[in-house]
Amino acid sequence: MSWLRAPRVETAPGFEELVAARSGPMLAMARGLVRREQDAEDLVQDVLATALLKWDRVSAADDPAAYVNRMLVNAATSWWRRGARREQPTEAEAMPEAAVGDPNAASGDRDALLAALRRLPARHRAVLVLRYYEGLPDAEIAQLLDVALPTVRSCAHRGLLALRRAGALEGEAPAGSLPV
Repeated sequence: MSWLRAPRVETAPGFEELVAARSGPMLAMARGLVRREQDAEDLVQDVLATALLKWDRVSAADDPAAYVNRMLVNAATSWWRRGARREQPTEAEAMPEAAVGDPNAASGDRDALLAALRRLPARHRAVLVLRYYEGLPDAEIAQLLDVALPTVRSCAHRGLLALRRAGALEGEAPAGSLPV
């Protein structure tokens, strides 16, 4: 019954390579920008679908990967505006305490950091994710988030302070990393 088969969809040249190279890093960035794994996956899927529809514009950009990253940040910003202000972490998202002497404690520390990061206000979370996970300079973060450079620095300072108060960070962060 050939009428039941889905039609073959041809993708634009270069799109599959971009997806292969950037989908993992995009998902990691999205996890930091939104609070739930499902929302991060949806965000990346929506951005990649939009990128395919607008592939002529995306592929013509000087750096298609940077263009898609900007699309992801814009999509996350729209997501926050639609309802993230009302979003609260659920009990299921709360991280259990790691057992003393647990060989997976480092993984637990990372999970605790991610849980604390998810509780930050959206802008603070975005700045920290873009700065420490994506390694972007403050000027580029300001441009991506469409805010002033001092706002980026203030959000980074306040976000790190909140993480330290929550016990998710120990001491000072070396350049380009978040200590756990």
